[in-house]
Amino acid sequence: MNKVRPKHLALYLIKLPLPGFVSILHRVSGLALFLALPLLLTMLQYSLSSIVTYEQLMEVLAHPLAKLMLLGLLWSFLHHFCAGLRYLAIDLHYVSNLKQARDSSKIVMLVSLLLTLLLGAKLW
Repeated sequence: MNKVRPKHLALYLIKLPLPGFVSILHRVSGLALFLALPLLLTMLQYSLSSIVTYEQLMEVLAHPLAKLMLLGLLWSFLHHFCAGLRYLAIDLHYVSNLKQARDSSKIVMLVSLLLTLLLGAKLW
């Protein structure tokens, strides 16, 4: 076998399948949630301390960039939750073949985006 193999792997040319993309987004969303914990806990503290700090927090959260950040965190949570359920189904052998894996990854993407749109529109 004389196959010509590339000397340098061009990662940007590789087409990642949807289940791989969902896996990477699951890790990224988990990291985003972990890194946002101090901010979310600080917001909880300000909301519970007094009426003055609560009103200050509401003024900060009324800014469009703050709303966009919270919308991103909402998507991170919903995607991480839905993908976690998918991985649980895979571990319990409810998803056993490639077609089911691809279909479940499409469902994860669709459900997480739809829930983000619905809850984001409600909370905006």
